[in-house]
Amino acid sequence: MSSKSSKAKHMRDKWRSKSWYNVVAPSFFGNIDLGAVPAETADQLIGRVVEATLYDITGDFSHHYLKMFFQISVMDGKTAKTLFKGHEYSRDYLRSLVRRRTTKVDGLFNLTTKDGFKLRIAVSALTLSRIKTSQEKIIRNIMIRIIKAKAVALTMDQFVQEMVLGKIGSDIYNESKQVAPLRHVGIRKSKLINAPANAPELVLADGIAAVEEIESDAEEELVEAIDIETASADIEAEQVADEEETSSASEEE
Repeated sequence: MSSKSSKAKHMRDKWRSKSWYNVVAPSFFGNIDLGAVPAETADQLIGRVVEATLYDITGDFSHHYLKMFFQISVMDGKTAKTLFKGHEYSRDYLRSLVRRRTTKVDGLFNLTTKDGFKLRIAVSALTLSRIKTSQEKIIRNIMIRIIKAKAVALTMDQFVQEMVLGKIGSDIYNESKQVAPLRHVGIRKSKLINAPANAPELVLADGIAAVEEIESDAEEELVEAIDIETASADIEAEQVADEEETSSASEEE
């Protein structure tokens, strides 16, 4: 009995020693409050990643499917300031985009923004019907060209805003729809690879940014994993459709 009481007391004391710190989004998202996290010291929070949705930031319910990741980088008293770490579509939303007899065009790219931040992004275009390989190649080239132009012209803050709010996806859609009928185009995932140490003061001399299509084995495996997941969702959709057709046929009989 005494050992249980001692253990419970120890647990209470452990939580009593922690303090709560408010986590805020980066300034280009309006320093929106993302919630509170506990820690014994403020230094323990440096590097911790906090998850939210774009809906939590914009208040627009149509953005609930977009998961956002922020990494705590600076402590200011009881306030934890963050850096954009990446984003991704929710699994349910990604599966809902899959349709039978359509094509999913994926592009996976590394880019460097105007102020020196390195990002890896995954772009997806979903068509209304199956298209040729040559059309897929044209759409992927459009993705590369538009993303390259954006990376050269925009800072990290500007690029992230256009990326998560759908501006870049919309630009790709408007040009690619001339190649094939499209249902959805968007940047479904992004990840911050590297941030310059002097990011706030960084000014590039020539303003040139790099963008490249990833061809490493590791990234190919990632794309294959994504395709496998999409294919399984497609199979499930086909099974549901077949069951519905069978059910309707039996009702007619």
